Amino acid sequence: MSGRLKGKRVVFVGAATGIGRATVQLFASEGATLVVVDNNAGAGAETAKSVGAHFIQCDISSEPSVKSMMDEADKKLSGIDVLVNNAAIQYSGAITDFDVDRWDKIFAVNVRGVYLTCKHAIPHVRKSKAGAIVNTASLAGFRGGGGMTAYSSTKGAVIALTTAMALELAPDRIRVNAVCPGWVDTPFNGPAIDYMGGAEVQAKVLASMVPLGRQAVPSEIAPLFVYLASDESMFMTAQSIVIDGGVYN
Repeated sequence: MSGRLKGKRVVFVGAATGIGRATVQLFASEGATLVVVDNNAGAGAETAKSVGAHFIQCDISSEPSVKSMMDEADKKLSGIDVLVNNAAIQYSGAITDFDVDRWDKIFAVNVRGVYLTCKHAIPHVRKSKAGAIVNTASLAGFRGGGGMTAYSSTKGAVIALTTAMALELAPDRIRVNAVCPGWVDTPFNGPAIDYMGGAEVQAKVLASMVPLGRQAVPSEIAPLFVYLASDESMFMTAQSIVIDGGVYN
């Protein structure tokens, strides 16, 4: 099937690398018109160029930056049907040693950023006949691990935010769901891998932890975003869907 997102005007936040880049490319192949947003100007612009999309650099922890970005995106797209919140940062470390400034920073991007992008996208998405917001949470939001207290806490907050917004926005016919990946082969997980003791240790852990015996690649996560952004999921909202090779069971 192709053209599943034909006619959809999408603001995609967090698309420079990994899952974001793979998903933007799949969205484009499915007919979406995109504005690509990232704080990484070089890689973000490269992703946008690869699909012929407009790029906007944005610090999503800054409300003025987010409002300006969303207004520009609305003008470029002549309206917004779908918002994807995929931007995040990751820090690892034992809770007793974790620096408070890092704690505040990870919450500023991973939670405050989702709140701000939703706050300033919703007035535009309300005008759509079939609006959707898709947030990226994580398996860690359900089941944290050693050294991942800060990151897990932010993703648990995103899951709660997703549920609450879905109920609040249901009368506006705006669906809100979240994708919760497990381990994915992407540089984003570098801090967690370092904390575990390196790639060889990670590989052994994954072999014993994941029923399917491996981590995912970004292209295996991207189709779930397409489904949740498309009209195929018109009766789905307030869901945080785990895609992790069978870990969370």
